[in-house]
Parts: sequence; C-alpha cells; structure tokens
Amino acid sequence: MLLAASALGGCSDEGGAREGLVVSGSTTLLPIAEVSGEMFGEENPGVSILVSGMGSSAGIESVSSGSSAIGTSSRELKDAEFDLGLYDTPVAYDAIAVIVHPDNPVRDLTADEVREIFAGTITNWSEVGGPDLEIGLVNRDEASGTREAFHKIVMGDEPFYRGAVVLPGTGQVRAVVAEVKGAVGYISLGFVTDEVVAVGIDGVAPSEASVVSGAYKVQRLLHFFTMGEPEGLAAEYIAFVLSPAVQETVVRDAGFIPITAKEVSGD
Repeated sequence: MLLAASALGGCSDEGGAREGLVVSGSTTLLPIAEVSGEMFGEENPGVSILVSGMGSSAGIESVSSGSSAIGTSSRELKDAEFDLGLYDTPVAYDAIAVIVHPDNPVRDLTADEVREIFAGTITNWSEVGGPDLEIGLVNRDEASGTREAFHKIVMGDEPFYRGAVVLPGTGQVRAVVAEVKGAVGYISLGFVTDEVVAVGIDGVAPSEASVVSGAYKVQRLLHFFTMGEPEGLAAEYIAFVLSPAVQETVVRDAGFIPITAKEVSGD
C-alpha cells in the first residue's frame, strides 16, 4: 500500500488524534491523490489523507463498501455499478497513449491497426510499415481502469489477445516496452517518458491540445467517486483537488489536463 506522506503516523505531533480520510483506487490517479493529499495535510494540521493504489475496480468496490471515503477511478462506471449510489466528481482529463520502444520506427498507426494489434491479428511490425520484428503485446490486468477504458474506446466488441503479457501497473508496462524492442503497450499520457515513444493514431499524436480539441479520440475522464454527494472532510479535500492550486500545478505536473481546460478553450 502506498501512503501519502501526510498520512504516516496517524497522530498529531502533540499525540492527539488526527482526522483521517481514506482514498483508494486507480494507479493512474495516484500521483494526483498523493501529492494533493500531502498538500492538504500541510494546510490542515491534524488531518491525514491515506492514499493507496489498488486499481479502479478495487477503488469503486472500496468506496461502495464503506472501506474508503473516496474511490478513484480512471474508467467510467460499469452497468452493474450504476445502482451503487456513487456520486461522480471528474477531476482531470487524460489520454491513453500507445507506446513503443524508441528504436521502433513506427510513429503512427490507424485505429484499425491498433485494434488488430491488440487482438493478435497483426503480429509483426512489418505489417504496419515497420521492421520485420515480432510484436510483443503488453496488456494490463482486468482490475485496471486504463484497460477498461482502452477496450471500450479502441477494441469495441473485439477481445484482447489472450497471449499478451499482463501486468498490474502502468510503470511495469512502460518498463517492459522500454526494454523490449518489439513490445507495444498502452499507458496514461501522464506516465510517458523518454524511455518510450507515444505513437499517433490516425495521424493525431496524444497531447493536451489534441485532447482538448477532441482530435485525439483515445481519451477519458479521471474520477473521484463518493457514496452520495461528498460531505465533510471528503468534500473539503475534493474541493481542494479541483482548486487552481492543484489543477494548474499537481494535475499538470502529473501530465494530465485540468478539468476546466475544455471550458477555457470554449469546447
């Protein structure tokens, strides 16, 4: 379990009880939740924000069962989850980037090619203008909100290829793609580093501008879910996350797009 620094200990410096807030779920949202939790704790002595990254599905389950005050999710609710009584507060926009090894010359794929690659129909990079090199598929586990969103947006009714390497976290996917020349995976745009290359889809590269304009289609909202409309400490913390102090610093520094960006652009 990953803890926000402000959550360590569980007691104030004077030994008094601290008021705590448990936030759990998406590994994609972990940088936002952790850093904003630390900032909130610094501005509110006696308050601790305990943050964990267990996956979006686990976060939704945790908040619906009462184990967490806030469940973070990088995917929308599934049909079976609509009746849980959850209240949705979107906190940022994100793009899901398809990533390849830097030595792979492929820099753009069509949406159909991406779908066929992850379905296992296209198996060699030479089929999409690259070298004669076997494609190594890297996928996320079924608890991942990123996997759920990618499947919904890109795959449609097409199932993922079952022979892909399945990993539990964004960092692991990036590490494998950075190491294996023929590998391909998908991660949040906020986690793309120089170790990998994000390819364009249908001629459009993932970026803030292309997400805000709607040109890059593989995009999503990032969510904070609560049981009913947030109240008390949960409401205060969520308002803090939505404030310019967090949106224009923490959200952008994490590589995501502030929730107000499309409003500002006029979209």
